[in-house]
Amino acid sequence: MQGHWLWWGLAVLLGVLELMTGTFYLLVLGIGIAAGGVLAFAGAGLAWQFLAAAVVSVVGWFLLRRFNPRRGGAPVQHNRDVHLDIGERVRVEHWLAPRRAQVQYRGAAWTAELAPDEPDAPAPGEFEIRSMDGNRLIVARPRQAARPS
Repeated sequence: MQGHWLWWGLAVLLGVLELMTGTFYLLVLGIGIAAGGVLAFAGAGLAWQFLAAAVVSVVGWFLLRRFNPRRGGAPVQHNRDVHLDIGERVRVEHWLAPRRAQVQYRGAAWTAELAPDEPDAPAPGEFEIRSMDGNRLIVARPRQAARPS
């Protein structure tokens, strides 16, 4: 069996394993292994094949870490893509403690806590969910929408 088929077979195996893990790191390694297979097909020596696989893999991992869309962005507790309740409104009838209340939301009783940037002892009324901390809703007065001129 020719050497390039071994490289490409290993690259396909890494691609299949990648489908099971959900990360892109094995895919990048598979692309590096495929690069070694391309050099094997071209007739390069074994050292060049390993060097190409290593360089392509390391550069791919660097680029993946540098441009990973999952890094950065809003923290999970503030991310509306994760918690669809963020931005929704709840009605606080009365405050139980200076910064805590029980609210009805989606047919269940929830503990609501006033956001840290809000003043103490707010009046009852309508509040907006700003984030979620476990099973607590972090609420604040609704932001005023800009009016068109």
